[in-house]
Amino acid sequence: MKTMSIQKEWLDFLREQYPVGSRIKLREMGSDDPCPIKPGATGTLQYIDDMGTFFVAWDNGRGLGLVIGQDSFTVSPPPLQTLKLYMPLTVGYYVNEDGCGWSDEEYTMGASEAVGCAPQIINALRSEHRWLENAGPEEMERGLMAYYDELDGVERKVQSYWLTAEVRDGRLWGVAECRVRGELTPDELQALKDDVEGQAADGLGENFEQRGIRIGDEQEVYVHLWQSEGWSIQTEQERFGPEQAQDGPRQVQGGLELA
Repeated sequence: MKTMSIQKEWLDFLREQYPVGSRIKLREMGSDDPCPIKPGATGTLQYIDDMGTFFVAWDNGRGLGLVIGQDSFTVSPPPLQTLKLYMPLTVGYYVNEDGCGWSDEEYTMGASEAVGCAPQIINALRSEHRWLENAGPEEMERGLMAYYDELDGVERKVQSYWLTAEVRDGRLWGVAECRVRGELTPDELQALKDDVEGQAADGLGENFEQRGIRIGDEQEVYVHLWQSEGWSIQTEQERFGPEQAQDGPRQVQGGLELA
């Protein structure tokens, strides 16, 4: 397999157009490898090296690379995958005091009580997104990513994200469910987290926390996806990975966070 030098601009273009995880289908190998991959073989792109060689993990177990101009192949975008970003949320509530009206003070609900309200909270979050139905086809397809205002890797790789909630380890979490094509770099992941935080604090989350969710006849709850203290946003691995379990319980706003 012969290699040649390649301009950095062209190399950057290739890596942007064909991200890691893209699917490769071989038409024909033009190199003089003594044991070539057979036409029609498929595999997954692992990386493109500095010479522009496409290194492929072939489905048959081999690892032979391909060179543009020598080998004939097609590249399909990597499949969409779900990336979940978890954030602590708090549930406040007001009580109906002896039928004389709702209390002025907001109380903070315990973890187990909040879990019991999960179905109503998740349904309310879904309803909060329904205003997008009147905003146009892009908003319907991309959710809150339609309002991302940078032309960068996040814009290209993240097709959509929506805010919801999920019970995990005995606690109710706020979740940004993101549909991603390819792998995000550390900088891209941080940019996505920053955007989600903005929506949780000042965007959809700010509107949502002002809408009471009725729980039965005697209680009304208000969900806060963001707090000024004790708040962070993390991937599933960062939040619940083995290294977190070794650390044991951590103190967060609203009680103990059980790793």
